[in-house]
Amino acid sequence: MKLSTLTRRADFLAANKGLRNARAGFVLLTRPNDGQGIRCGITVTKKIGNAVVRNRMKRRFRELLRAALPEKGLPDHDHVLIGRAGGVERDFHTMAEDLDKALDRARAGKGDSARGRRPRRGDRQRGDRR
Repeated sequence: MKLSTLTRRADFLAANKGLRNARAGFVLLTRPNDGQGIRCGITVTKKIGNAVVRNRMKRRFRELLRAALPEKGLPDHDHVLIGRAGGVERDFHTMAEDLDKALDRARAGKGDSARGRRPRRGDRQRGDRR
């Protein structure tokens, strides 16, 4: 089964409003996509290593998604993996188990709270200046 890849920024921003499951090496975002099938995307910020490290992480994530999504992915959902600092050093099989657990939680409708996230520019009130 060929997985569709998210390429548009708007799709990634929409996924960010969906269900969030954080693990040690990554954060999995899932969101319904109105019947467009199983789609996936990968994001690794420049805060994590140099280009070699980021590309290695993206290759590992791509392979994780290729293996897991056809069987365990949520139908008609977008899946986005966001790389975290510990993702490069983690064992591949451990990360595969973490992805399975995150997908199971997402299927059950459970997600982690956005407790540790900073408010975005648009989230602050007009009078609140820092």
